[in-house]
Amino acid sequence: MASRLRKWQTEYLGRTLVTAFGLFVVVLTLGILGFLGYKGSATFIDYGHSLTEFLISSKWSPGEAGQSGSIGSAVFIIGSLEVSSLALLLATPLSLAMAIFIAEVAPQRLSTTLRSVLEIFVGIPSVVYGWIGLAVLVPFIADLFHLNFGFSVLSAALVLALMICPTITSVATDSLAATPNEYREASYALGSTRWQMIWHVKLRAAIPGILTGVVLGLARAFGEALAVAMVIGQSNRFASSLLAPTNTLTAVITANMGNTTTGSEYNDVLWSMAALLLAISLLFILLIRVISRRGQAS
Repeated sequence: MASRLRKWQTEYLGRTLVTAFGLFVVVLTLGILGFLGYKGSATFIDYGHSLTEFLISSKWSPGEAGQSGSIGSAVFIIGSLEVSSLALLLATPLSLAMAIFIAEVAPQRLSTTLRSVLEIFVGIPSVVYGWIGLAVLVPFIADLFHLNFGFSVLSAALVLALMICPTITSVATDSLAATPNEYREASYALGSTRWQMIWHVKLRAAIPGILTGVVLGLARAFGEALAVAMVIGQSNRFASSLLAPTNTLTAVITANMGNTTTGSEYNDVLWSMAALLLAISLLFILLIRVISRRGQAS
């Protein structure tokens, strides 16, 4: 009797709890999707705006308190793409170089220390990065390029690059370390040098994991709000250059969601932006799964 009770506690109870928590996560995710879909659709159903206007137009003047205006979000979409792409372009080479050093070049003790430091940087709150960018980077860029102010696409991209660099480096390091040791031995047996082995063997074998880290970094950069809002200038117009201010989807949502009336067009279009961000995040997740499957197949 005691053995049956113990078996029930260790097997059936554990299985029930795990299944319940798994179903709860699924229901919660579906609830978030449904809620954002419902709130975001009000812009197009209640106020009659088209998806084309929302995505392509740059006229931004939403109405308040039952009024109707313009909901063109192209400035914020293009701003998000510009800042995230530039941040990824800056962070990826540096992250890859750091990953190669940690996984293949550094001594074991130094490699372990650097991994711990990366974990610390990953856990730093975004407001800290934003505050450092506001206090140090923005004045530096203003002085360097002789500008009246340093709020710009470049400032936001540099802050984001600093934020996503630890994430990409950590994933790339794990991918390089996970490649079979037989690849190294076979490469050396064929007469390869250390750098030939790293470039032609280790990096190629770790490409799926490295690409996963890059997509994760891009997803974080695209969804970051507070740090970007502090240094980008929040100007509702297209950036004329990298040194000009603009705005992003996350920054405009953060700055305006608490200042709009619930049920107004202004509030609804912010929910539409949130739904768009969720759709982009799901696209990133799908891309990661495709990369992972191709990596397993190869």
